[in-house]
Amino acid sequence: MNFPTVGVVIPTRDRPELLKRTIESVRAQDYPGAMRIIVVYDQAEPDWRLAVADEPAVMVLGNWREPGLAGARNTGIMALDTELVAFCDDDDVWHRAKLRKQIAAMTRSGADFITCAIEVEYAGHVHPRLAGTERVTVDQLARSRMAMLHSSTFLVKRSALLTDGEIGPVAEDAPGSQNEDWDLLIRAARLAPIVHVDQPLVRVLWGRSSYYAGEYSTKISSLRWMMARHPEIVGCPPGAARVYGQLACWSAAAGERRNAWRYAKQSVRANWKEPRAVIALAALTRVTSVERVLGTLHKRGHGI
Repeated sequence: MNFPTVGVVIPTRDRPELLKRTIESVRAQDYPGAMRIIVVYDQAEPDWRLAVADEPAVMVLGNWREPGLAGARNTGIMALDTELVAFCDDDDVWHRAKLRKQIAAMTRSGADFITCAIEVEYAGHVHPRLAGTERVTVDQLARSRMAMLHSSTFLVKRSALLTDGEIGPVAEDAPGSQNEDWDLLIRAARLAPIVHVDQPLVRVLWGRSSYYAGEYSTKISSLRWMMARHPEIVGCPPGAARVYGQLACWSAAAGERRNAWRYAKQSVRANWKEPRAVIALAALTRVTSVERVLGTLHKRGHGI
């Protein structure tokens, strides 16, 4: 059997200990094909000492494209010459069989884009997040971000990421490089349903390691960018209600009370059952805070 070559792009910035753990997990894959790892430093001085010549080799680069996660990923994609590209964030860990199981599913299906389920690690607790399906459509992604389809699970044919007529590159105009992974999923699913291995083959670390935890204005602008870019979300009442509910929550957390009320009303109009609108209203009436609810949800492996 001919095993396709795989290039793994690891964007990083100022997390040296977590990065080493990530690289070790990728290099420990039991995949029998050829692998190459590219660590792309974004807005930080590269640590050239991480380069490794032994297989699987590790290359170290600086982000030469738009500053941010999206530009760093595109830098890695363009520096590779492998048949497939996989992403892994610098605070996540792959299980040993991750690539082998995904490539087996890719071979069976002929798909260009493969994901897998995750397990969330937060405050010492680990929770699996499964999708309950082996195919993911645009309609499903418009209705829900489907957090288990995390960017660290992505495995894609490199040629599809280089061609605008196919999936195309990671969107570097995403505000703060947030939701660029959801955008990529939707663009891929428009071409064909995404094949999903519903096993938790990646451990995702939540909590203080995230650069986006308190960046409410960026969360708001990136969600507005998604709604403007993808009419499928606006056209799906439960999906629109979910995003409006998130906008209400982040606006409340940022102290933008007028916007929070407006988004909460839009959320309820689209779907009166949307729980995020309730969270925002509770925060606006000072029954609780968005941060407190978020902390409780994170302990259960979920988010807002």
